[in-house]
Amino acid sequence: MTHVMPPSAIPHPATRPHLASPDENPSFIKGLFLGELREEMVFPFPTLSAEEKESLDAILDAFRAFAKDHIDMRKHDHDGRFADEMREGFHALGLMGLNIPEAYGGFGASAKVFNRVFGEIGATDPALAVYFGAHQSIGCKGIVLFGTEEQKQQYLPRCAAGELVAAFCLTEPGSGSDAQAMKTTAVPTPEGDAYILNGTKIWISNAGYAGLFTVFAKVPVEIDGKRKERVTAFIVERDSPGISLGKLEEKMGIKASDTRSVVFDNVRVPAANRLGDVGHGFKIALEILNSGRLGLAAGSARGTRAIMNEAIAYAKQREQFGRPIASFEMLRRKIALAAAECYALDAAWMLTAGMVDQGGIDFSLETAACKVYASEMAYRASNEALQMAGGMGYSKEFPFEQSVRDSRIMLIFEGTNEILRALIALMGLQQPGERLKALGKALQDPIHGFGAISSYLAGRAKGTLNKPDFTRVHPALADEADLVASQVHALARGVEWALRKHGKAIIERQYVQERLANAAIDLFLATATLSRATAEIEHAGGNAEAVEGELDCARVFVHMAYRRARRSLKALKANQDARIDAIAARAIEAIDLAPPAPTDR
Repeated sequence: MTHVMPPSAIPHPATRPHLASPDENPSFIKGLFLGELREEMVFPFPTLSAEEKESLDAILDAFRAFAKDHIDMRKHDHDGRFADEMREGFHALGLMGLNIPEAYGGFGASAKVFNRVFGEIGATDPALAVYFGAHQSIGCKGIVLFGTEEQKQQYLPRCAAGELVAAFCLTEPGSGSDAQAMKTTAVPTPEGDAYILNGTKIWISNAGYAGLFTVFAKVPVEIDGKRKERVTAFIVERDSPGISLGKLEEKMGIKASDTRSVVFDNVRVPAANRLGDVGHGFKIALEILNSGRLGLAAGSARGTRAIMNEAIAYAKQREQFGRPIASFEMLRRKIALAAAECYALDAAWMLTAGMVDQGGIDFSLETAACKVYASEMAYRASNEALQMAGGMGYSKEFPFEQSVRDSRIMLIFEGTNEILRALIALMGLQQPGERLKALGKALQDPIHGFGAISSYLAGRAKGTLNKPDFTRVHPALADEADLVASQVHALARGVEWALRKHGKAIIERQYVQERLANAAIDLFLATATLSRATAEIEHAGGNAEAVEGELDCARVFVHMAYRRARRSLKALKANQDARIDAIAARAIEAIDLAPPAPTDR
């Protein structure tokens, strides 16, 4: 079996600077926190070049042919592993190097092509998508982005061929989302030619398959005469003495993906295998995770489409009360809303992939927004599909119960959705754009910067925020565009109110963060939807009636997003937060969820 397409057939994406200050690169979502619609960032909607389309079609055709004969999602779920023959065949397709540059034996695919393929794999077998994504999106991604020329030459050709499977080692027993709390250390040797690595990493996808790890550890440094520790990244080979693996984790879903702990006991890592500079590890990890989040979004979108198509097929042939259950309005609503959401999410991840390919854009919040919405949509759709199938949906005879189990992890992968909502809100508040640089600096050090926050708010209070307007949305979508613009205006007002009310304490106000983030996520997806729908009308020669099906999806989603954003922002002031805190405090104190039941009194 050979590569599905010569590497030279796929154009290289644009190169962009890494680890640059976010202030140097524009962000669409950060603009929303200012009440700005940065249309130049989302219009026109990105498209595939002729070369990309040709390459993508060839890749998908080859993968589908392979999948038909060699990939059995249910067998993988039952066995809890991939057959060696299947993995070898998958490697032979060349997909393990899809986003590795051509110069190092890969395809050098654009983000648009890579994530579409990721979606296809995810729809075919979510566990295989985890294997694929853990290797490329995060496992060897650090070498692609930050490796030296020598590191790239040494490792990437073998990663591209599947000779080396890569894994990403960040999470520890005492530090999940709080990566700064890690305990793993890398102490330089007296000679300075190596580091001695000690620590334990847990929940490592691909651990049992991996021949290469990207590992994050704290390196001791001296700053102003004081000993400090700085998170740093390393490339670690599996066969290095001192590395051991824990037992295979028994998981709820994605069972064939190999998940284990990895223990490093006095592992000698050559200094030449340090990835990036000392102290840049945390920034490198965040950059890598951005890639992983976008892949999860594309995979979730395609997986949602696949499981709902299974549910539709079942609903068309299953009869109750003398007619197919697909004719009942409550089921039709489930189908329609899932279709609208898939339309919007495909728009959002494609738009974000276009930002990645363009370069020079801070897309960290966009990838987070895509991942949050996609993972929750996929899990919700899996449950809805199971519900549509009724009792049969609960049976292993049908794929619905496995879809529920497999999709659940997506809300946890690459940063839990709770953490990502906090990230979106706090980054949106800290550095929303050039006009808020002063406020951003203050929020980075809120205790010392509270005066700057107050000064900014005093100045803003004197002016009036004007509602932004879309200028590039097709007139057929004018009403929907106005709904989105109104809530962008409301978001900026909400941001101003929240900062005035909470000041430096905003960092601890997670209810507020969640509401701001939810509004921003909905508005980003709604804008992406408007951009996609506008492009489709223009592609039809301006004839909106020719794309009526697409516009129905767009309009339904925009109205959904508008209502959700409005509720989120209204809840900033009108809420039950105090009572909720009181109930939680009593339950936590008593370790008992609720007051005694009537029969217990």
